[in-house]
Amino acid sequence: MWQQTPSFFLILSVIITGSLSASWNMVVSPEVTVSRGEDAVLNCSFTHPQQQSYSGTITVKWARAPDSVFFSCSVRNESMEGPTNCSFPGLKHSLHGDPRRGELSLLIREVQLSDNGEYVCRVELDRQRDYREKKIQLHVKGEPQILSLSVVETPSDSGNTTRRLQCEVEGNPLPKLVWLLVSRKMMENQVMTTQTALYRVTSSVPYSEEEVLTCRVESELGEAERTYPPSKTIQPSKTIAPVICGVLVPLLLLISAGVIVYCLRKRIGPDDASPVYGNADVVENHRVRASDSPADAEIQLVYSTISLTNSSPPLHVINSTQQHEEPGVLYSPVRE
Repeated sequence: MWQQTPSFFLILSVIITGSLSASWNMVVSPEVTVSRGEDAVLNCSFTHPQQQSYSGTITVKWARAPDSVFFSCSVRNESMEGPTNCSFPGLKHSLHGDPRRGELSLLIREVQLSDNGEYVCRVELDRQRDYREKKIQLHVKGEPQILSLSVVETPSDSGNTTRRLQCEVEGNPLPKLVWLLVSRKMMENQVMTTQTALYRVTSSVPYSEEEVLTCRVESELGEAERTYPPSKTIQPSKTIAPVICGVLVPLLLLISAGVIVYCLRKRIGPDDASPVYGNADVVENHRVRASDSPADAEIQLVYSTISLTNSSPPLHVINSTQQHEEPGVLYSPVRE
């Protein structure tokens, strides 16, 4: 009698779990495609016949392979109210939904190419007495990027040092890499290219001093390129720079001197400040304009040029409005 008891409970357990499993249903998105840097949601949901009355523990697990679980969360199905403690804001992985409502979706923040691959969504009831799991494929697309471009020196068998320009690129799908000369002609000789990782390629070519080479990558998602050395594209040649400085500096000094002289002449005024000009043929009158302000009229003088001969005596003309005649000054009538 006691020997048959374990068998009886085993059969009863199979009947109970079998009845529960018969109506189980799990739905997933078989494939999800996103671009690098975006957030991805791997949709997964489930239903079971006692979803409303079940008061046990619901355990959600996500894995990259059946035996490599990277996310696990448990919640009791006693009440539909309150937090689930399965969402972790700020972390890379978090549950996107409420397991008590059958929501098991996984949120992956800012996906990278390393996140590309297969995922397993798994839900367990009553501590693994019953479970369901399905697979989801995540595709992460990545535009080609140049990770590094530098000169690498390696010793050779002869004892000399070999210099090669090395370019490391990344992308999904794996991009095509080519080398370009300064004339934009493709370089094909002595090119060594190897795939160093699932989505990375490293290529190198012989490099000599002062040589300008460009590493270019392209795929169906885009293209990118970088030139070495970078200074060749943004700085003038070392031989041209002194010539430019030798020409610009004297030119700037000459322009500055001209501006200073011009400003001084404008401030001092014309050279004809003297009221008397000897043996001059041209008479220049400086008159007060009607548009000038009274203040300007008071400080502006009227000059006239006269010619004196040895035979004629000095001419003294006295303005009727003046009461005193200054000695040593020659006066001339002015017509308005």
